[in-house]
Amino acid sequence: MKNLIELIKSLSHPLAPIPTGVSPVLPAGHQPVEAVIFDIYGTLFISAAGDIGKDSAQHSALAFRMALSDAGINLAQDDKRPLRAGEVFREQILKCHKRLKNLGVDFPEVDICEIWKQVFDELGISAEYGTIQPAQVKLHAVSYEFRTNPVWPMPGAEGLLESLRTRGIKTGIISNAQFYTPLMFEALMGKNFREWGFEEELCQWSWKAGAAKPSDALFRPVQEALDKKYGIDPESVLYAGNDMLKDILPAAKAGWKTALFAGDTRSLRKRADDPRVSGTRPWCVITELQQLRGIPI
Repeated sequence: MKNLIELIKSLSHPLAPIPTGVSPVLPAGHQPVEAVIFDIYGTLFISAAGDIGKDSAQHSALAFRMALSDAGINLAQDDKRPLRAGEVFREQILKCHKRLKNLGVDFPEVDICEIWKQVFDELGISAEYGTIQPAQVKLHAVSYEFRTNPVWPMPGAEGLLESLRTRGIKTGIISNAQFYTPLMFEALMGKNFREWGFEEELCQWSWKAGAAKPSDALFRPVQEALDKKYGIDPESVLYAGNDMLKDILPAAKAGWKTALFAGDTRSLRKRADDPRVSGTRPWCVITELQQLRGIPI
């Protein structure tokens, strides 16, 4: 675990949000909330690609080669397999999505380590270098992800989380994510996500659930935990995310208040032409995370 965190640190560098030109719209009146649930990519963390998974950065043959090297596998300089890796990677994801859809999963999610193992098999890397150990697969996955999709804490994230924690507000996470996503907190913010106040039962990570946002399979368990353990009703929950389809729509369906984070052009997804979000309006629009500190909670 420590080596993965150190690798994330070594591949990360400060990023700044790109202003969207959107004006914040804060709610009127006193409507306090008792829990705040967050998206990760494009909300709590700047994402250079604006997202994770199939919507993130384009494949890089050089990143693939360097990630293999970080995992202890060094290809010859004239080896052409890195040029094919992106295509094979996408093919394996599509196969996994199709299999899960056939099993009834509405918005399938992959386990990125399983995908990379399949890529190594398809490219003949496993046969050539022998069994690739799980630790090597994780090193490769981390190296590749943070080379192609750098991240950095969003300005104001640490102050907001500390404020919510000290005020006794319950916090959670619902995010399209992979095993390395939770590690970003310790690598780039100095403390693990639990130490920042996030309750384990209020966190849903897509790779663990096998389903991705906007599936209500991620939102339903969080509301059940809020109700059962803390007695918090849906109308007392606020969800903050940057995507009208993946964040605001399913959170609104759960009966939660919603905050559209419009603080970074790279990640803001208004989906203006998508009929699925027609008629959906966020409870508030924020352009800086610190603006949530002014909402009654």
